[in-house]
Amino acid sequence: MKLKITDSDALIVVDMQKDFMPDGVLPVPEGDKIVPVINEYVNIFFKKGLPVFFTRDWHPENHISFKEQGGIWPAHCVQNTEGAEFHPELFIPPDNRFVISKGTSPDFDAYSGFQGTVLEALLKERGVKRIFVCGVATDYCVKNTAYGGLNLGFQVVVLEDAVKGVNINPDDSEKALELLMNNGVFLAVKEDIL
Repeated sequence: MKLKITDSDALIVVDMQKDFMPDGVLPVPEGDKIVPVINEYVNIFFKKGLPVFFTRDWHPENHISFKEQGGIWPAHCVQNTEGAEFHPELFIPPDNRFVISKGTSPDFDAYSGFQGTVLEALLKERGVKRIFVCGVATDYCVKNTAYGGLNLGFQVVVLEDAVKGVNINPDDSEKALELLMNNGVFLAVKEDIL
């Protein structure tokens, strides 16, 4: 399947933050290995003047998802901490890029970049019809962001060579991608992009 990038496309880079990298508090195995691939995609969109959105977990210290608050995760991506920073080698273009903070309220969890954010509004006011999604984790925030986009009427492409999963069960990522495909999400790799 060959895909031509058009003026109605946007790239969404999901949660490429230090706390999710292999030496972070909530590591996605080999999460750092996809940084160069993501950078190539960012470059493609940047050079075409198309918008690139970077989602990030931006949690208060008492966030509902943290074990201390009865959640299932260790405290991660706490606002204004080093762990919440993007991977230092991630290419963040000087313009036409947007940082979308999610999970900012103590009592609301957000696995999707669309939950409780302005992402949908920003995409729609730019005439975006199709979103390309990459980042971490395949089986959580990538899956939910892709789903969110689908439910809001966007065409969705997950960039399979630029995602990594947590895989609490060994095939969680595989199942997530299968589920997305069965619901109308396209999977693509760099060779598919014209």
